[in-house]
Formats: sequence, structure tokens, C-alpha cells
Amino acid sequence: MKQDKNEYKQNKLSYDLKEQSLISPFDSTIPLYSPKIRLGILASGNGSNFEYIVKSIKNKQLNADISILIVNNPNCLAIKKAIKYKIPFVIINHRECSSRFEHDMLVMKKLEELSVELVVMAGWMRIVGEEIINGFKNRLINIHPSLLPSFKGVDAIQQAIDKRVTITGCTVHYVQKEVDSGSIIIQAAVPIKEQDSKETLKKRIQDMEHIILPLAISKVAKNIRTSLKDNK
Repeated sequence: MKQDKNEYKQNKLSYDLKEQSLISPFDSTIPLYSPKIRLGILASGNGSNFEYIVKSIKNKQLNADISILIVNNPNCLAIKKAIKYKIPFVIINHRECSSRFEHDMLVMKKLEELSVELVVMAGWMRIVGEEIINGFKNRLINIHPSLLPSFKGVDAIQQAIDKRVTITGCTVHYVQKEVDSGSIIIQAAVPIKEQDSKETLKKRIQDMEHIILPLAISKVAKNIRTSLKDNK
């Protein structure tokens, strides 16, 4: 049976819409600022977001220099990526510290030593204390795999699957004392498909993380540069 042209267009539109992800707020142009922003990246795992920050810098999409990658896990795969791209890194193993405070102070000291301006938690599986939060007020951001304020904390992707929601996503936000509760900078929505496993959904969310994190860094960096000019 021949399909009506209008019906075909409608079916195609429905399919295209179903496959789309939404980024908000979305700017068609990347925020511009100078000079380059000095970044400190905190990571604990595979370092995929760290790598995309590096690629965004190399592709001239992000006007930044990475002063240091700090990892808390000596087996963190982000280390290999730092070596690959010749990015300075340091291991500050939390298991070798007597307290969370001691670990935070070591991280803080390293960031301050290198005059880091903006700290990015890119898969950092540690809760940071008030000293770091206050020391980098409005200059400490985190990426989380859900549409906050939904599904805070650990294993957010599994939480979304368990609750049978149909849309989830990722959020870049400022860090404050309460976990995953700071002001939202940018979000991306990702549809959950019936056939999704945790891994397939995680992959699609990470694809969007790689897009919105450099955008968020640019937005915050521009704010930092603007605020410095205003205070002169």
C-alpha cells in the first residue's frame, strides 16, 4: 500500500523529534572572552569528559589552558589521557589522607599553587568540603548525569531507569555544600528508549556531556572575565 506523502513527512518528523536531544539554555555562538582561562580538572574515572575538554581546547572551541589534572585514584584512566595529551597531572590519593579535610586541603593547595581560576569536577567521585567551595566561589562546577534536581547523588542513571522516567539527561551546575544542588548552568535532555540498558543510556548521556561541558566552561569563564573587569 502506497504511503501518502504527508503521512511520510509526519512519520519522519515524529522519528526525528524522537531521536533529538534538547540543550538548554542553548546559544548558537560560543561565549567569547580573553585571556585564556586557567583550568584545574578533578577526575576519578575514565576521563572521557577530561579528554573532550582537551579536544575542545585543541579545536579552538574553548579558550583555556589546563594547568593541572588532579586525580584521587592512582588507577584512574584519566591519567593515561593526561600522558597522551601531555597535560600535567598529580595523584592525591584520598586513601593516604587521615581525613576528608586533609585531602581537600592538599587539593586546594595544588590549585592555588598553579593560580587555577576555574575548577571543573569531571567525574570526580568525592564530595568536596566548604573550604574548596568557598575558596572557589562561583568558580567550581560539576557535571552530573541527570536532569537536576531529579536523581541526585550516586548512580543517577540507574535511578532514572528504576523510576521508569522517559526523559533524563545531564546537568552542569555550580557546586555548593548540599550535593548536586548548586545553580544550574546548562542541561541536556536525553530520551530513554524502551530497549535501553544502563550502558546504552549512559553512552548517550555521555555524548551530551561532551557537548555541554565545554559550553558551560565558556559561559562561566566569560562571567569570571567580566567580573574581573567590573572590579577594576
